[in-house]
Amino acid sequence: MIYATATFWLLTIVLLAWGIERVWTGMTKPRTLDIALLPGTLVAHLGHTVGLLITGASADGGGGQGGGGNGGGRPAAKPKLPIIGPVIAAIVPIVALGLVNYIAVVNLGGPVVAKMPADKIAAELPATMTSFWDQLVGLIRLAEGTLNAVRDAEAVKWRTAAFIYLIICLGVRLAPFPGNVRGHVGAVVVLGIVAWLAGSVATNLPEMIRQSWPMLSVTIGGLALLLMFTLVVRATVEVGKTVIRW
Repeated sequence: MIYATATFWLLTIVLLAWGIERVWTGMTKPRTLDIALLPGTLVAHLGHTVGLLITGASADGGGGQGGGGNGGGRPAAKPKLPIIGPVIAAIVPIVALGLVNYIAVVNLGGPVVAKMPADKIAAELPATMTSFWDQLVGLIRLAEGTLNAVRDAEAVKWRTAAFIYLIICLGVRLAPFPGNVRGHVGAVVVLGIVAWLAGSVATNLPEMIRQSWPMLSVTIGGLALLLMFTLVVRATVEVGKTVIRW
């Protein structure tokens, strides 16, 4: 069950990141977004490029990750292998971003993670509507807990600021690349299956996954909080524009 739950929360992270990116790309230029999220952009594009090289790539019209469009007319490489190619091209950047995220948590995020609520990310999938709504409420509480953890963290301010910036950059860049949404979702499912198969050999793997729960919590809480803030800002801007035109 721990593998299915971890897969579910990873998919939640991807969907939150995708939602944030979609709203941001509607408010700013893709190139500006790429620069603002530079650490995550570099890791994601490097991982995506490696994945494409593994599968073989052909040039086709497309664009960068943040563009959601044609990326200024630059050709975007696509994997030649059908079905499995897009999945591999998505797995590599997901794993790369996860590793860098782990490094950031270990080296910069200790004080913040220590303040995170430990019981807001369920270790079991919701089996009833009641548990489903409980998890949605827990997600909101987790966003609140993340904000409180950042505010109350006993650490050097620049370390906390650097950690928050990296979590945002790496988290948002977990969004699917344009044209590879199905491959990205498939990559999350494949990672869960691979973890389940590996768990039959490595008996300590479930415990390792449970130990990563704080990192999962801070990523989900940060993205949920960021999505809420983003929607409020977008709504305020749109209402302001309507009032001015009216």
